[in-house]
Amino acid sequence: MEQAQPPRRGTSAYAARRTAWILVALAFVSINLRPAITTIAGTMGQLQAGFGLDAHLLPLLGALPVLAFGVSAPCGPWLARRLGTGRAVAAALLTLAAALLVRVLVPGLLLPGTFLAGASIMTASVLVPQIVKANRGTGWWTGLCTMGFGLGAALGAGLVQPLQQGLGGSLAWALAVWAVPALLGAALIHRTGQPAGRPDGTGETETGGPTSGAGLQKTTTAGGATGETGTIPLRKQRTAWAVTAFFGLQAMLYFAITSWLAVFLVSKGQTVADAAGLLAWFSVAGLPASLLAPVLAGRRAVLKVMAPGLGLLVAAALIGVLTAPVALQFLMVGVLGIVQSAGFGLGMALVVIRSTGPQSAGSLSAMSQGLGFALASLGPLGAGFLHEWSGGWDVPFWALAAEAVLLAVAGFLAVRGPAVSVEAVETEHRGEPAAVGR
Repeated sequence: MEQAQPPRRGTSAYAARRTAWILVALAFVSINLRPAITTIAGTMGQLQAGFGLDAHLLPLLGALPVLAFGVSAPCGPWLARRLGTGRAVAAALLTLAAALLVRVLVPGLLLPGTFLAGASIMTASVLVPQIVKANRGTGWWTGLCTMGFGLGAALGAGLVQPLQQGLGGSLAWALAVWAVPALLGAALIHRTGQPAGRPDGTGETETGGPTSGAGLQKTTTAGGATGETGTIPLRKQRTAWAVTAFFGLQAMLYFAITSWLAVFLVSKGQTVADAAGLLAWFSVAGLPASLLAPVLAGRRAVLKVMAPGLGLLVAAALIGVLTAPVALQFLMVGVLGIVQSAGFGLGMALVVIRSTGPQSAGSLSAMSQGLGFALASLGPLGAGFLHEWSGGWDVPFWALAAEAVLLAVAGFLAVRGPAVSVEAVETEHRGEPAAVGR
């Protein structure tokens, strides 16, 4: 009698289990990539007394994570080439857990610990689209991740005060406890970053040849001729710049809005408590949009309208918040939250949709998020300067609306033209380069 054979790795049951595991791991990773920031924002008024931080350093503390985002974006692809994508994300989350602990438990390390936390977050964040692309994830995958970002931000802001009360009033431990989910995320994502059967991190090109990230390799053309392959730098690919501009502009709008919306609402007659509640509503209202936008973007016809259209909707929502009476602010802030979160979801989806393979997605993610967040750091500063210069809120809001129009232009350009590719591109002996990303 023949012995029963164990199920092979290629069976549908194995594939389904592996897919479910990767989705859970990605969701858990995404949720971990915002609480380090929003917990500090939610306790900003207590940091002076709790950690002896000079009041003049509070704005610097708020800007450090965004600054770290821009500086550390190239670390993700670099680490992935050496460890594999899943292990690189796990390493970033372990570093994040360490940063969350030392910044509040070791005297004098609040500022450098926050910078390290931001760098760890960006290292993991830029690799999420690469994992999605490597596993041929759909728009639902990207939507799940973007919703995880928003959910993590809301959990960090909403739970830090109850945690402090539950931990005997200790602010340090209420902030340090977020290292625990970071450790769990590292355990879940370990070894899940590569497609099944490719533990070495290599993948398959669209023509079926293996790529390992090397700059050149041998290929065979349809006619049997052998040629070399090369790459076109990202800086010379216009679609890469359009995607980067879209991501940077939507992030710039987000940070400007979240920094000043509550202050604006108080100036319109809201109480401090109501303004804080509306700021939280801004995030919560956008959660479904951050999930659905990448799904809808998977339809080419929808994407061509959505990419420029969202910028125009953000501009209209900003003017609506500026001009609406107090009684309508709940509605208008909710609309602004929906379209703004949809913009973030689309920004993440464009990295996956407009790249040709996992390596291209990782490189485009590093470029768009690195330069994008560097640009985003100017949002709160610019809006604050315009408010001080003009003595009111009309000029800042109209300037942000004009920026949203530029977002529409960037979206229009991002969905047209060739896809972004840094994978090896076939070149025949006669010297004619193959088309990139067609």
